[in-house]
Amino acid sequence: MDFKDLMPNLMVKDVEKTVDFYKNVLGFNVLVTVPENSPFVFAMVNANGVMISFQEEKSIKEEYPQLENYPQGGSLTLYLHVTDINGLYEKVKGQAKIAKEIHKTPQGSTDFAIEDCNGYILTFAQQN
Repeated sequence: MDFKDLMPNLMVKDVEKTVDFYKNVLGFNVLVTVPENSPFVFAMVNANGVMISFQEEKSIKEEYPQLENYPQGGSLTLYLHVTDINGLYEKVKGQAKIAKEIHKTPQGSTDFAIEDCNGYILTFAQQN
């Protein structure tokens, strides 16, 4: 068995607000929304092959009842490799809450992290 890719499906309170954040702050393209017009219960975004989907909290808890006792946000980080860490940092620093300032890591990369509009931590990294 070979794995091909990974697309997280994040539980969110407001899919439309989330799509707006990923589109306007981070530059993702919207691939699909369900329904086609707002209010959305699901959406999928893409940026250069990095795909993330978002599902409205009530909808995902109906689909997966075992999530009923878990809050939206928190408890995980998404790590995204980028090609222009400084440019991205300058673009988002006034539009998103910085969770960790830009810095060099012991692993040889330059990283910074933000908190998205749902409380998920996104760490961006560029190999030096």
